[in-house]
Amino acid sequence: MEMKKRISLELRNRNPAEVAELVVDNCRSSDGEVEGLTDDYTGLEILSMVNVGLSSLSKLPSLPKLRKLEVSDNTISGGLDALAEKCPSLTYLNLSGNKIKDLSTIEPLQNLKNLKSLDLYSCEVSALDDYREGVFELLPQLTYLDGFDEEDNEVPDSEAENDYVEEDEEDEEEEEDGGLCR
Repeated sequence: MEMKKRISLELRNRNPAEVAELVVDNCRSSDGEVEGLTDDYTGLEILSMVNVGLSSLSKLPSLPKLRKLEVSDNTISGGLDALAEKCPSLTYLNLSGNKIKDLSTIEPLQNLKNLKSLDLYSCEVSALDDYREGVFELLPQLTYLDGFDEEDNEVPDSEAENDYVEEDEEDEEEEEDGGLCR
């Protein structure tokens, strides 16, 4: 299904400003860009666009309340500078399984002052020597990288639940109704 069509279906006749969570995983972006999402989604706090064929986030609209962005398993290789401007409240960013090759690509994330958790699992950058030290040095505001803190302690369940939607519930609901929009 096309991303634009999927987003309009997920609205379910509601005003875009009322939508706090939007999951459009496994649909298709026709040109590798975010499609069908507009500045009208002013209340959006959680956005998931996993495996939709994104190669860029440059057309991401301004989402001032967005706290959690899931864009794993796409082909994003750069252009992360748009995030600081358009999503200043971001605390969690999942870029795992994308085409991020070096630390300079994530440098623009320094401007996301609230970013606490970043996931780069299965990106080429994670194979670099001193990868973890380099990311924590580059992004001092981070608490967690790939689910672990600087001392290699895993994200505690209580913190994961409080800061973010619990992943298991989200996955189960998604399987039940093919999508998720709260």
